[in-house]
Amino acid sequence: MSSYSHCQKVAHKLWRLTQKRTFPKIYTILDAARDEVIYGKLVTSDIEKACLYQGKQAIELADVAPHLVRLWQGDSFTKWLLNNGWGNSWGIFLESSATLNELRQHFRKFTIVQDEEGTPLYFRYYDPRVLRNYLPTCNKDELQILFGPVSHYYVEGEDSNSMINYSFDEGRLTQNVVQVTTSPNSLA
Repeated sequence: MSSYSHCQKVAHKLWRLTQKRTFPKIYTILDAARDEVIYGKLVTSDIEKACLYQGKQAIELADVAPHLVRLWQGDSFTKWLLNNGWGNSWGIFLESSATLNELRQHFRKFTIVQDEEGTPLYFRYYDPRVLRNYLPTCNKDELQILFGPVSHYYVEGEDSNSMINYSFDEGRLTQNVVQVTTSPNSLA
């Protein structure tokens, strides 16, 4: 009897077969401000990636900026990320058929928001602790905008033993908690 490591269990949940019997395109938005090793790994890895900031801001804040990354099942970067980042609130995961550039354009719209007085603020929606509290407060129109080309958002649960899968179907937010713990009796 074989068992999955924690990392393999999370990957198995992300890359499940779709109804069309294909594997989904999975991306992550990583918050480089969460740990200095994130940016270093982004720079040295041969991966499809894009900073969500642009211009001067992208240059000056690159080491603490949010970065969108296309993930591949079984890839060394993906394994590194799941082994080191899962449970540490390094970012969110998402499923989309869109390209990296299309997703970058979509997510750039949300990096800066304004408070009631019109003061611009950074919105750290790519922190799983923020997104899992924010999504349930959104109305239908806000959800439609936030989901856009995204079919699913995946975030760590309050502990690293669960993953929350959010989808927006028929005008409603659906939230499904999936256990990703590893035990001898729980193979997925």
